[in-house]
Amino acid sequence: MKPLKGTRVLSLALNLPGPAALMRLHAMGARCVKIEPPPTGRPSAGVSTDPMQAYAPRAYEDLHTGVRVLRADLKSEAGQGRLQRELARCDVLLTSFRPSALKRLGLDWPRLHRQYPALSLVSIVGWPGAKAEIPGHDLTYMAQNDLLSGLQQPPTLFADMGGALLACEAVLQALLLRQAKGHGSRREVALSDAAAWLALPRHWGLTHPGGKKGQHAGILGGRHAGYRLYACRDGRVAVAALEPHFALALGQAAGLELRGVQDLLADASHQRLARWFAGQTRARLDQLAAERDLPLHTLPP
Repeated sequence: MKPLKGTRVLSLALNLPGPAALMRLHAMGARCVKIEPPPTGRPSAGVSTDPMQAYAPRAYEDLHTGVRVLRADLKSEAGQGRLQRELARCDVLLTSFRPSALKRLGLDWPRLHRQYPALSLVSIVGWPGAKAEIPGHDLTYMAQNDLLSGLQQPPTLFADMGGALLACEAVLQALLLRQAKGHGSRREVALSDAAAWLALPRHWGLTHPGGKKGQHAGILGGRHAGYRLYACRDGRVAVAALEPHFALALGQAAGLELRGVQDLLADASHQRLARWFAGQTRARLDQLAAERDLPLHTLPP
C-alpha cells in the first residue's frame, strides 16, 4: 500500500535530513521532485551541488532513488520561473534554508500562502522559532542534549535522521489538516527538537550511568546486570534480558539465581555475569540465545 500515492512533494533541502525525509515520503508513494542549484563553472551532467554527493556518493544515490532531480538557479529569473511552475502543481514544499534565505527567495510563508493557498510548507531548521538563524549541525544538537561521550564521535547522525522522521510526520500532519480545513499550513521541524526527543530517556534518568536520578535510574545505562555490554572470549555481547522471564533464563544459563530487579542491580551480579561471559565464545552464546530464547547479540572485539 502507498498511502501518499497522488501526493506531490517538492524539496529544496540539501545535505541529509531533507533528502532522508524525501526518501521515506517516496517509499510511501509520494511523487517527489527536488530542485538543486546548478554546478558553478563549466556545466557537468550528473554532477550535484548537494554536498552529500561529494562526501558520500553512495548515500546520495540511495537517498535520491526514485526522486526527480532538477537543476535551477533560484536567484535567476529563469530559475524562479521553473520553481513557480513546480510549486503550482505540488502539495508540500520541503525546505532546509534559514528563514532569511527563504525570504530572499520569495518563499517566506505569508507570500507563499497568498500565492498558493492549498500548498503546505515544511521547514527544517536547526533551532526552533526565533533561534532558527543560529547555525548548527547534528553534532551541536547532540551536544546540547547531553548525547555525546568524551571525545568520541556518535555512531550515527541521530538528530538528522530523527529530524527526517519528524519532517515526514509534519508532511502527514499538513496533508491531514488540508483535508480537514481546505488550505495549506506551515510546519516547522527543528533538528535540535529531534535530538531533544531522542534524549528524553536520558533526561528521565533511564540511561544515566551510575543511576543518579532516582531509585531505578540508570537501569538502561549499565546499572542493570541483564541489560549491558560484556566482553566474551572472542568479542563482545549485548545483553537485553530486561524482563523478569528473560533475566531468569539468563541466570539459569549462567548458573546464577537472579530472582528480581534488586538482584540484577547488585554489584555481585555484574561481577559474576562478567566472569561467566568472559569464558564464553560468541558461537556458544549465539547457540544459547537460540536454545533458551535469550535477547542477546554477539559482536566482534
